[in-house]
This record gives sequence, structure tokens and C-alpha cells, in this order.
Amino acid sequence: MISQDNIFLEIPCLTEKSQSLSGVFLAKKWFKNADRRYLAESLQKFVDYNKNLFDFLGVFLHLEGSGKDVSLNFRSGSFIGVIPLRSPDNGKQIGDFIVRPRYTTANDQFSEYVEIVNLLESEIAPEFKHSIPLLSHNYLKPPVYLEAMKFVKLLEKAIKTNWRKFQTTTKLYRYPKSQVDWKKYVEKEFDPTKRLLFPCHDNLLSKLHREFFEIKYVYSIAKSEINSVRTPQHIKYQFQEAFAYLDNFLYEFSEKPTNELHLHYSDPAVIKELKKQGNKILNRNLEEITAWRIDFSLLFERYVQYLFGQISLEIGATQLNNYKIRRYSSVNPPWSQSYLEPDIVLIKNKLEIIIDAKYKSHLFNLKGFTEELKEEHRKDLHQLLAYTTFTSGENKIGILCYPYISHYLAELNYSFLLSKIGCKIYLVGVPMQKSKINEFKKMIIENISKIEVENLA
Repeated sequence: MISQDNIFLEIPCLTEKSQSLSGVFLAKKWFKNADRRYLAESLQKFVDYNKNLFDFLGVFLHLEGSGKDVSLNFRSGSFIGVIPLRSPDNGKQIGDFIVRPRYTTANDQFSEYVEIVNLLESEIAPEFKHSIPLLSHNYLKPPVYLEAMKFVKLLEKAIKTNWRKFQTTTKLYRYPKSQVDWKKYVEKEFDPTKRLLFPCHDNLLSKLHREFFEIKYVYSIAKSEINSVRTPQHIKYQFQEAFAYLDNFLYEFSEKPTNELHLHYSDPAVIKELKKQGNKILNRNLEEITAWRIDFSLLFERYVQYLFGQISLEIGATQLNNYKIRRYSSVNPPWSQSYLEPDIVLIKNKLEIIIDAKYKSHLFNLKGFTEELKEEHRKDLHQLLAYTTFTSGENKIGILCYPYISHYLAELNYSFLLSKIGCKIYLVGVPMQKSKINEFKKMIIENISKIEVENLA
């Protein structure tokens, strides 16, 4: 286990306001050489000193109070990750600041999100920033088994492409054929019994080639990582059938160690993708881990698209993901938007549904009221209402999706009395847990059916 002495603070993502750390506490535990007569100045210096790393992790700091009553709190966004911090009094490293996934119920903080990644056949790509090494070292590194899982799934697709390459082999013939290795021939030519034996190079098209041997080497690394003690048990279990299949297919292949899988223009698309993923595993520095982050807003958008894709199949609707509403104008300011892009458009008969996914903390603060929450929701609502103006149907609704611990739905009706034009918006909570998908789908399908019945009446 990691020592708590190495952790400055740990908060979940989408935290509107963390616990407050008093200046007295910080001076006692972390800034031991700070002058306690000027705690506010020390805290401000700490904020300025570590600003670049806090910006990288998407964390905002807020100072409250003055004198000895000064305190510090934090607001986190859609990123999770870890950054190292320095003390404002001497510049020495003091501990790591952690933003973890929110509302996970499993022992491994990543396992429930990994299930979603595996479901989407997508990936969570960690971003790294040059910094001093983390004091928490490997304990807080992004999970390597995520990349290993991606590699194994790509390899399952790649072996179905019947990928072959020319291999050069040397064989003895009783006549000169193709490319004769004259140097080897001269070495044996003095022997009358071997004078009519010619060593020739043959180019044979084979699946047993060097590049596949290198890929098997990376496969062994990925398999070991997934089967390691760092990987949750239920994820290991999910891949055992794939391992049995791949082990059987690769039985005749040798392993060739390599530091890089070289990409070629002639490689099939799935092989290029496989090699890129393999290089991520080969290039990962497992010894020294620096500041890193993962953006869950993109994962949330793809997850919502997946859920509504399942729903559209069940209700017989047409789904358009990231459909661009383009701008057409000869004169434009440089800051104007060239297109609008709703996350999802669902069309069923005369019903049109515009869906936008926002990875924000609003539903985690249902009873909270701050200007930040109100302003962010206003922006999200205006954006969704703008999208709905481009649909021609009379029957249309907007759905604004936020992450939540369980499925949630609230109906918001907006109407302009002068024109008698209105718009119905559903505020929807999306649980980030695979086990709750069916409940969510049932809730959405029941409400869409209800809208269809109302429109027919």
C-alpha cells in the first residue's frame, strides 16, 4: 500500500468544492519552514508555484479568509490523474495531488471504467507531462492493462486478415536458380561432390515472418500484464478464452524481442493499428512515472453514443453521431464557428431527438446552488436549444446528459408565449456502470414511447 505521507490530497473528479485545508494545518504538515505570520502569502506562493501542473490536471484553487484564518479548497473537472507538488518555502517535493474516478464501487478504482472501455472497443489514452517523478511511484500509474487489453483485441482482428510477407530462405539446387549465393558456392566448389550444388535464395510468401514474431513478443508482454496481480480478477477472466484462441494460433510462431514495431505503408490498416498499440506497450516507462491525466469527457460522450445506439436499434430509429451543421458564408470573423456538432441525432418517423452529453458535476449537486453551476448549465442548455432549431419536424425534444450515480430523468419545458413555440428538454442522469445499462435503456425507451403516444393524441 502507498504511504499516506506521500499524498497531499485526494479528491474525485467533478468536485465542485473540496474540503478546505486551513493555513495552520498546511504549515504544520507540509510547509514546515513557512512563516506562520504570513500564511496567506505562503498559500498564494504555493498556488503560483504549482499552477502549471494544476492547470494540466484541470484543478482550480480558491483561497478563502485572511491572516491565520486563511484556507485553501479545490475544484476538479473531467480529468483524473496525479501531479507532484512542491513546497512554497524551499521548493522541495512534498507529495502528490490525486484526482480519482468518481463513484466507483469496486476495490480497483479503474475497474468499472475499464468495463466501459472494453464495451466500447475504445481506449483511455493517458497524457503525460514532464515533471519530477511521483512520490507514489507505480501505485498511482495509469493502469497498463488498459493498453494490453486493446492490443489483445486488435490482435484477434489482425490474425483474421491472413497477413503474409515474403521471407528469404537459402536452399541447395542442382542448377543455378534465382539468386545464387556465389560466395557460399565458392567456399564448397573445390569439392567435386558439391560442385553441382548451388545455394540459391528463395522468396517465399509466408505467415511465419519476422514481424509476426515481434508481434508475438509484444503479445506475451500484454498477456503477462493482464494476468498480473495488478489487474482485477473479473477482467482476467474475460480474456482467458481469447488467450486460449491466440495461443493456439501463434503456437508455431517464434518470439523475437524488439524495442519497436516498424510501420510500413503496405501494412493492412488493422496491422498498422496493432503496431501502434504495441509500441505504446513497448515505450511505456514503468520505472519512473511523472504527472499524467485521463480525460473522461470524451469517454462519457462515446459511452452515451453507445447507449443511444443500443436504444435506437430497439425502437427502430436512425442515429447520427457527431453530425456537422456547417456554416456557409463568404465573410467571417476569424473567431466564428465553422460548424456545430451535436453528439447524437435520433430520428424515428416524425419524432426528432437531439442529444448532447456533458461530463459535468451538476447532478452530483442537485441541492447545490452556485453561480458556476448555474452558468455552466445555461451554456449547455443554450447549446442544445441551438441544435434543435435545425430540425424541421414539429415533434422534437432535446436530451441533456450528465453523469450520475444512477439513472435519473427530469422534464424541463420552455415556451415563448408571443410565438407560442415551445421546446421540451429532458435532463438525464447516466450511470457510469455497466451493470446499470439495462435500467437506463428501459427508462429512456419508456419515455420515448410516452412522447410518441402524446404526439398521436
